[in-house]
Amino acid sequence: MTATRDRILDALENLLVDQGISRVTLENVAAAAGVSKGGLLYHFKNKDALLAGLVHRLGERADEQVKHAVGQGRSLAEWYLQNPDSSNESDALELALYRSMVAAMRTVDAHDQRDDQVQQALTAVMDAWKSGLDAEFEDPVHAEIVRLVGDGVYLRALLGLSPIDPDRYREVVTRLLNPPSSGR
Repeated sequence: MTATRDRILDALENLLVDQGISRVTLENVAAAAGVSKGGLLYHFKNKDALLAGLVHRLGERADEQVKHAVGQGRSLAEWYLQNPDSSNESDALELALYRSMVAAMRTVDAHDQRDDQVQQALTAVMDAWKSGLDAEFEDPVHAEIVRLVGDGVYLRALLGLSPIDPDRYREVVTRLLNPPSSGR
């Protein structure tokens, strides 16, 4: 059953990344996943539940990647500030997360309501990351700066803008993770 659910979410992700939200219908996702519409509805009761399922999976993939990073001695902040440049040392988990992030961002266009399932799922994922960063820094403003820089780096990548100079970005990350002492 999990394999079918993942196949449906993979099909949704591919449609979102390759063709955009306008091509996402229950029929198109079911066809791309190789299941009947009834089979899709067994796992996701409607389009909002399907899109929310994708965002939840994004959170699960991020959690996996954070656990992996922490297991290698990195902090959440280091993970959050990583440059999502797929030409670097990216492994399959990072590429899957990046692709999920692109797809999740494309779901936002389809929803105006603040209380729908997709918005709630996206808010929960972002809030979890924010809470983790808040816990790593004594200064909540510094945690917020780290979060905003990480968000900006991902936004640049999502928009397809030219990559940040790797040496300069390494300096930025070093400064954010080891801020200079204030003379106050």
